[in-house]
Amino acid sequence: GLRAFEATARYLSMTEAAKELHVTPGALSHQIRALEDFLGVKLFERGVRSLTLTREGEYLFPGLQSGFGQIREAVGGLRSLSADNVLVISSTHGFTARWLASRLYDFASSHPELDARVSSSFHLANFVSDGVDVAIRILPRDYVADDALQVHKLIEFAYIPVCSPTLLERHGAVENAADLIGLPIIHDEAHTNEIKIPFWAQWYREQGVDTPNLESGIRFNSADPAINAAVQGAGLLLASNILAYDDLSNGRLVAPIPHAVASNSAFYLVYTRTSADHKPVCAFRDWIIAKFEGLDREKLVLS
Repeated sequence: GLRAFEATARYLSMTEAAKELHVTPGALSHQIRALEDFLGVKLFERGVRSLTLTREGEYLFPGLQSGFGQIREAVGGLRSLSADNVLVISSTHGFTARWLASRLYDFASSHPELDARVSSSFHLANFVSDGVDVAIRILPRDYVADDALQVHKLIEFAYIPVCSPTLLERHGAVENAADLIGLPIIHDEAHTNEIKIPFWAQWYREQGVDTPNLESGIRFNSADPAINAAVQGAGLLLASNILAYDDLSNGRLVAPIPHAVASNSAFYLVYTRTSADHKPVCAFRDWIIAKFEGLDREKLVLS
């Protein structure tokens, strides 16, 4: 009865809902009326050629639609467990765009037998309901996982001021932190609610400079567009040295004052202990750990 109602509410057509559920419209109507009798409420207003939800129907529909959607996802995830060649990677939007995407070709060429799928999200991964095999997340650098999870600290990261070479040319020579005052500022507020990240005030304080007015400037809630804006010359950005790594390496960005301020956070690889011997998980774990070990520390402004 619940399935019959959910499908009918979605289509607002018993004919279409009956096709989806492979029953006759008459059987579908009987199931819905039985559900209405059971609940003691009327779920549809039935016109001559129309079907609309009652107030009770409108209340019930979203929860059922979400519930059946989660059931379909769970069943789909269960089926994928039997596929030894599928690897579902969950990563933050910024890390996917600025670091992972450009390197996945290397993983794919090294493991042509695997089918890698990337899902970007700010939220912690649910390894059961989301069908995720491995997750890459920003967590406190002293993070301790519960007994169900296996974690590998990939790298502790810092924040450095970056901007485009053209912006620096227009601004003039920079010899110390005080010389940066007056440049337009870009604010990346992607993780301010989840982790403690340093801000411009802390960076200037560590440089022994009185903090300038930092209220103005462009603000982004994702690292990817913030770094893109810096590359285009929109301003000076206090960026994660990991996410800005490629742009620093190819010269699209420069660090005018190579002083990094610690974030007290790190990138971690996370997966369940039950999947620790799963071949795709092992392959990705070994690959990404090696990639981080091979990063140029000078480009990370850590030398």
